[in-house]
Amino acid sequence: MPRHARNKSASGYMHVIVRGIGKQLLFEDDYDYKYYLKKLETYCMDTEVSVCAYCLMDNHVHLLVKGESEAIVLLMKKIGVSYSWYYNKKYDRVGHLFQDRYKSEPIENEKYLLTAFRYILKNPEKAGICSAARYPWNSFWFYDKPLPYMDLSAVKATLGDFGQYREFIEQKEDDQGLEYSETWYSDTSAKELMERCLGITSGTALQNYSREKRDEALITLKEYGLTVRQIERLTGIGRGVVQDAGKKRSKR
Repeated sequence: MPRHARNKSASGYMHVIVRGIGKQLLFEDDYDYKYYLKKLETYCMDTEVSVCAYCLMDNHVHLLVKGESEAIVLLMKKIGVSYSWYYNKKYDRVGHLFQDRYKSEPIENEKYLLTAFRYILKNPEKAGICSAARYPWNSFWFYDKPLPYMDLSAVKATLGDFGQYREFIEQKEDDQGLEYSETWYSDTSAKELMERCLGITSGTALQNYSREKRDEALITLKEYGLTVRQIERLTGIGRGVVQDAGKKRSKR
């Protein structure tokens, strides 16, 4: 499948998602998390890209970054090469570590910036692990004292002090749909992906599958980056069913 040009952000803010190939774990111990964060700091300083929020999960990473589009591409390339080399060497492993290209979604307004910011910090809570405040591998506690490579000025200008910030993060809001965007695949490309990965020429074929087989197919489509809305549109399967597919399996 041909690669599509990345969308650029006029604001400079991007929501970036990196996943381990085939759900490969990216972090086995505390040192792995620390190593990734050290490289993030080093290469952010090198490329002049700032981080607004981050969250490192066991098999994927969320970053909210700000910088020139080319600089963000360079940042992610440097981290990808460096961390893959480190991980493969440490664990006597060969081959690709990350799934395809990283995903990147441009953020063009204040509302979406704040929504993405909260979504990233609350990833552990959404995965059933713990609250954002208790998770050791996100940037929750750097709001008042950001690290040298971080820039929270736009967020702080809206949210105010730490108490207001914490209240905002702890709000029960629906931030679904941020992990992937329809910009990853056009509908034509999505149909090509279905044919290649599932052996079907029409998404409506999934309606005739058993529930177990249908859910496995939906999980596959989501893992490849199709949005819930896009899957719903192409398959005719309700949004709630698409959202629920794989939820129990994904909670570790």
